Amino acid sequence: MPGRQVGLPPAPFPKQKNNNSGVLFKLSIFVFRMKKIDGYILRKFYSTFFYCLLLFTLIVVVVDMSEKTEDFARSGLSASQIFYDYYLGFIPHIDAMLFPLFVFISVIFFTSKMAGRSEVVAILSSGVSFKRYLMPFFVGGFSLALMLWLGNRNLIPRANEKWANFEKKYTNLNAAPSPTRSSYKQNVYFRIDSVTYASIKGYDTISKIGTNLYINRFSNNKLVYNMRAMNFHWDTASKKWRLNSVTERELGAISEKVTLTESKLASYSFKPIDLRKDDYLKDQMSTPDLNRFIAMEKMRGSEMLNTLEVEKHNRDAIPASVLILTMIGAILASKRVRGGSGFHLALGVVISVAYILFSRFAVVFATRGNFTPWLASWVPNIFFGLLTIYFYRKAPK
Repeated sequence: MPGRQVGLPPAPFPKQKNNNSGVLFKLSIFVFRMKKIDGYILRKFYSTFFYCLLLFTLIVVVVDMSEKTEDFARSGLSASQIFYDYYLGFIPHIDAMLFPLFVFISVIFFTSKMAGRSEVVAILSSGVSFKRYLMPFFVGGFSLALMLWLGNRNLIPRANEKWANFEKKYTNLNAAPSPTRSSYKQNVYFRIDSVTYASIKGYDTISKIGTNLYINRFSNNKLVYNMRAMNFHWDTASKKWRLNSVTERELGAISEKVTLTESKLASYSFKPIDLRKDDYLKDQMSTPDLNRFIAMEKMRGSEMLNTLEVEKHNRDAIPASVLILTMIGAILASKRVRGGSGFHLALGVVISVAYILFSRFAVVFATRGNFTPWLASWVPNIFFGLLTIYFYRKAPK
């Protein structure tokens, strides 16, 4: 009997089969829970961000409204007109300016709350790697950065134009006269192409109406064509200039041909936005218009070329900063500290101020000095990107 018991085959095989099925079941539960955690973090991220955005926007609007009450009353506009003509432009303008700061504060706030409730410790203790834990933050930061990038290309410039036109027409009336502040430009001279030059005696950038337009074309340093229009305006239907009381002269070697026209449409390489050389110009152009305007200013040898180049590169660099600041906030706030959310928020404010100062110094060096515009726009992101890597390596995992 003992020999028969020893000779009995062991029975681990069925148990091993059951263990394998149990492992697969646990793995499926683990993956399902991770998806829930991702959704939980993203919901916290988006809800905190949009709540923060709405709250700060309301505060800024109330403060701005209290400062401009007299201007609004003097304008004679109704409340709906003020909202449509001013605040529909002002709100996107201010939100885009503070967008990275809103994202950073939101991440710091809700992540520190999670750390204070030991939720981060529970997530990491369940076997989730720190890299995997940061994935929903990366996805959320990337989606918000993409939203800002798309807005910078077209939507925000349109809002800036609406807001700036209202400012110049109703709220900047008491400001000191300045060529960059006034909507009416006088004695404008510029180059259309390599052989053609234009001059304008007066032009209103809001109504897009001007007087005394002169076009001169040269060949071999000799004037071969001259055109004068007593007044002109932009025809929105045809996307061309409507010239009135036109006198054209074609100058030959020994002859001259004069043509008088009451009204005609003319297509030139300059558009109404090219004549708006004011403080708000670069902020009001869509990215395709800005690229075309930069090419035109390069040909003209403009002094404002560096400012335009910085604006162009900032439209890509600032959305990238949203993702960088998101990761910094998530890494720093995931560690539970004695100060709790207050400490994390204070640290977030310090980092935000440092980033803004770094960006401003770089822009000043680019516009006033010889600093390369693209480098001025991306240096803050490069520095804080390296800082993100350092924080990630030093973070307790």
